Amino acid sequence: MNERAAFTTAEPPPSCDVLVLGSGAAGLVAACRAADAGHDVLLVERTDRLGGTTAVSGGVLWVPGNHLMAAGGFSDTRQDALAYLTAVTRTGMPRERIEWFLDTAPEAVRYLCDETDVGLAALGRPDYRADLPGTVSGGRTLDNLPFDTGAYPGLGQVLRPPTYLPAITMLEREQSPGLDVEKVAGERERRGIRTMGGALAGALAVSAHARGVTFVLGARAVEMTRTGSSWSVTLEGEGGTRQVLARTAVVLASGGFERNPDLQRAYLPAPVLPIGAPGTEGDGLLMALRAGAAVRDMTASWGVPAFQDPSARYAGLPTGRLANVELTRPGSVMVNPSGRRFVNEAQNYHDLTKVFREVDPANGVPRHAPAWLVYDGGYQERYPVAGVPRGGLPEWAVSRPTLGELADACGIDAAGLAETIESFNEDAARGSDRAFARGDSVADRHLGDPSLGSNPCLAPIARPPFTAVPVHAATLGTCGGVLTDDHGRVLTPSGEPVAGLFAAGNVSASLFGDCYPGGGTSLAAAVVRAYAIGAALAS
Repeated sequence: MNERAAFTTAEPPPSCDVLVLGSGAAGLVAACRAADAGHDVLLVERTDRLGGTTAVSGGVLWVPGNHLMAAGGFSDTRQDALAYLTAVTRTGMPRERIEWFLDTAPEAVRYLCDETDVGLAALGRPDYRADLPGTVSGGRTLDNLPFDTGAYPGLGQVLRPPTYLPAITMLEREQSPGLDVEKVAGERERRGIRTMGGALAGALAVSAHARGVTFVLGARAVEMTRTGSSWSVTLEGEGGTRQVLARTAVVLASGGFERNPDLQRAYLPAPVLPIGAPGTEGDGLLMALRAGAAVRDMTASWGVPAFQDPSARYAGLPTGRLANVELTRPGSVMVNPSGRRFVNEAQNYHDLTKVFREVDPANGVPRHAPAWLVYDGGYQERYPVAGVPRGGLPEWAVSRPTLGELADACGIDAAGLAETIESFNEDAARGSDRAFARGDSVADRHLGDPSLGSNPCLAPIARPPFTAVPVHAATLGTCGGVLTDDHGRVLTPSGEPVAGLFAAGNVSASLFGDCYPGGGTSLAAAVVRAYAIGAALAS
């Protein structure tokens, strides 16, 4: 484990053995593993803060068969995990890759727990497709224990801050209903204690630093050229342009391309609101393409429904916050401009967001934009919405005494909304959603409110005032990109490795394609691929 020393950054040296581009979980794990193999490692981050999108995320990892499940009272079998991954990824994840993942992912978790400062615990969150064979009710998703950045002078100043997530753990959020979140989070923030993705990024950063990894911030990699058996990489920063020679390998871990408008238009099927870290403009992807790399799943992204305060900014950029909890709770529906529901609001956020891609074939206009979360006065009294405490209203919400007036104010078809609410209220009274089966699965019910009736996701929308809040299709990052093998080696269109070039995280095509088995899928793909890169570099 790591000695508690000051955390420092440096100027780019002229050369290194392994150059890692990006400081999210993928880059940090790859840096640790490369250092373990005896390499001189340089980690370069484009922005002035460490942690990438990992640091602003929930930070959980989805790993079947991990060794922490038993301590949390959960169990798993390889047969169940194999059956579930086969079903949930359909043909997108070949049998041999599923087998490889089931072997390697628990090994990677052991490594994090035994060889780094990362602390993990099994979370009682069910798999997201509980209707499929091999699912479990909890334990495959791993939460991060609180991490004290104050023990490492200098780390708190360079670690990327959260966007809106408070400093509590997922375990506390989901299993401690009486927790005084404001008090606990406020005390931790004053002490420099991070949770969720910030804890993961912070723990990995000090672990890499203790291994002698050199950190450089504010340097953007813009070009790389193969020179003999090495890579010459051009970095641009405030100090000008510099060349760094990577004698052994370059590891691309620079994130996706969601903040590059041109690449979004070129590849994604519909516009999405990025809510992750800044700097994800496809730098690594573009350099890899120039180096001859193949790509895969370029239309895919890690989707989430989100609220967007028009005035909110993170690092000077528009941002948003996940809306999946509000969509799940009883007494609300999400409707499109015709006033109709179009999805099970309680289903997993990734698959839900795909529905926003639908267009009207008659005119080519998106069917479900804008979408609105509609709820009543009872819901407003019971639950916070978009970070506003219960009883309050977001400034950008629309609230009216009747559904008809609400529809008119929002540009929603009034007759369609009235019919939708009438039908929904009938179903809510019975506890069964005929249209979309909301609340039928254990995954749906996980974030519901069981205090209101037999179905914790359903309650009538009947008490004035009636409120509507816009819901946007957002993304935590793109998940299509550079094609790699299981060792993280970047491949050409003919399947040959590009010598000395590796990739992990959102710059690369995900292990799972455009599928999302459970909470923490994106980070699991990043960490496991980066862990495997370490074995390749060691050899």
